[in-house]
Parts: sequence; structure tokens; C-alpha cells
Amino acid sequence: MSEHTTLNVDLGERSYPIYIGQNLLDQADILKKHIPGNSALIVSNETVAPLYLKKVEALLSGIRYESVILPDGEQYKNLEVLNTIFDSLLTHRMDRNTTIIALGGGVVGDMAGFAAASYQRGVHLIQIPTTLLSQVDSSVGGKTGVNHPLGKNMIGAFYQPRAVIADTSTLNTLDDRQLSAGLAEVIKYGLIKDAGFFDWIDQNMNALLKRDPQALAYAIEVSCQTKADVVAADEKESGQRALLNLGHTFGHAIETGMGYGEWLHGEAVGAGMCMAAKMSALLGWLDETQVQKTIAIMQHAKLPTTAPDSMDEQQFLDLMSVDKKVIDGVLRLVLLKNIGDAVVTKDYTQEQLAKTIRISYAT
Repeated sequence: MSEHTTLNVDLGERSYPIYIGQNLLDQADILKKHIPGNSALIVSNETVAPLYLKKVEALLSGIRYESVILPDGEQYKNLEVLNTIFDSLLTHRMDRNTTIIALGGGVVGDMAGFAAASYQRGVHLIQIPTTLLSQVDSSVGGKTGVNHPLGKNMIGAFYQPRAVIADTSTLNTLDDRQLSAGLAEVIKYGLIKDAGFFDWIDQNMNALLKRDPQALAYAIEVSCQTKADVVAADEKESGQRALLNLGHTFGHAIETGMGYGEWLHGEAVGAGMCMAAKMSALLGWLDETQVQKTIAIMQHAKLPTTAPDSMDEQQFLDLMSVDKKVIDGVLRLVLLKNIGDAVVTKDYTQEQLAKTIRISYAT
């Protein structure tokens, strides 16, 4: 029996645990106690299924289960591919007491979660995230959905899982690019809420890149605890939960503008956080030293720090105007007062936003 940490997302009757530890996919008791019925559908993708599907299936003795394998990549996070999940649920006559098990990274988690929210108006959901990004961010908090050609994550629902099982052993099979993409979201938690954690990440970046188990476990635990606290205080993003979107408005514009899948989500968010830092400096909040510290930690994590040359200023502005943080025609941005202190603001000019984009290209 391996040791693990259990955190709690406190949402009253809909509270749920986050299990973090090594070899959790060898422990049937953790998964099965969160499956209330006798049927399950495992949703995975072509990359993760060959590695871990049999492990999860082995935990489901006595439960009728089926599996659906999605193509791998952000470009497949759409309504057409989502329909393959519904096809499987209906073909196998899964009922309202079915549990959908999301086995994979953020795309699998978002799509399986949206299917769970929608099928028969809501069935049970368990998240088993297998990438660093999904373990520290997308599997926690209940955001689910798919992309539209005009905007990322514009079709979806808030829908909480019954449990999140983050087996850190799965990170051993993650490629280096995906690991760096996950580190972007880890860095984000330091930037928005915890300057001490930011410094810890900075000092331990080499250990994280080398997949040191203790360093990764600590980074995942702090990230999940921060997100759990924010979600418990603001589940539907009416206030402080928006802080979790630091860099995401710029980043989503990059993902949409470049074509889904060209840049990984974490790569786009890494560049987006550098852009947010530069805009924060334009507003007189961050000093140049803090901007350079932000850029340097992204570079150390092997993340992009500049806007893609193939996107022009107007394309950025057009895509950013189609964002979930646009309310009554006004785009609210998450910016930094200090490292460790983020705010949601609409107090900026269009010229300041346009200048931020102009100074964010590689020189």
C-alpha cells in the first residue's frame, strides 16, 4: 500500500477528495468506493490507453464497464468527437447511475466531464488525470467543455467529480514538452497567490524537470490545495476564481489563432503570463525586476515567453474579445500587482492592451 495525500474540495454536499500519490492505480479500494452503481464508461485517448487502460479495467471487478478511446490532441476537443462518448453510452445502454471515468490529460478530462454533465442530465464522474497539467489544474474544480472554432472552451458546464485520483507514477511516461506545459500551471499558482511557492518553484525547477518524486508531489499538493480553496470560495467564477485565469486570455487567443493543438495549453499560458506581467508593468504595478523574474522562470521551465510572430496585433484583439471574461462588452484581465498578488481588472486602456501585444513579440 503506497502512501498518499488526500485533500478535500469543500462544496458542501458535493465535496470530494483529491488523492495524490504514487501507484494509486494499483489500489482498487480508492476507485471503487466512489462508484455508486454497477456500470462505468472509461474515456481515454490513443496515447494514454495503451499505458494505463488495463490497470483501470483491473480495478473494476464486479462492475460492468466499457471503454471509449478518443484521438489525442486539442484539435479533437470538439462536439463531433464528444458525440463518440454519447454514442458509446447509448449503445451500451448506460443508465443514470453510470460512472464516467476520465483517464487522461486535460482534453480527456474536459470532454468526459462535459459528457457526464450532459448525459441524462448528469451522471457520476471520476477524474484520473495522467499529465502534470491535469493533475494540478484541469481535473480539479469542475470546469468541463469543448472548443469551438471561434473560441476555446466556449461550450461547457461546471460539473464536479466524485473524486480526483492523481497517480504521480503516470508522470514517468509523460514527454518533456507535456511536463513543461504542466509546470506553467504550477508557476501560475505562485504568481497569483503565493510568492513563497513561486520562489520554491524557482529554486527546485531542475528537480521538477528531472521528475524528482518528492518535488513533483509537493508541487502538485500545493497547487491542488490552492485551487481547492479558490473553488470552494467561488465555484462558478463570479469573483476570485477568475484569478486562476492569469495568462489565459492571451493564451487562449494564441491557441485559437495558431490552430488548436499547435501550441499546448500550458505553452500558450506560459507566454500569456509573460504578456500579463508586461501589461502589469505598463500599468505601473510590477517593476522590471519582477517582469524579468517571471520571464526567467518560464524560460527555465522550457516554456515560450513571447507571442507567436504569425499572429498580428489585430488578430490578438479580435480573439481576446471572444472570451468568457467579457461581461457586458468589457474584457476583464487578470494582472499582477506583485508576484503572489493577482487582481481581476477592467481598468486599462485599449492602447495599453495593444502596446502589450506589440512589445510581446520576440525582438
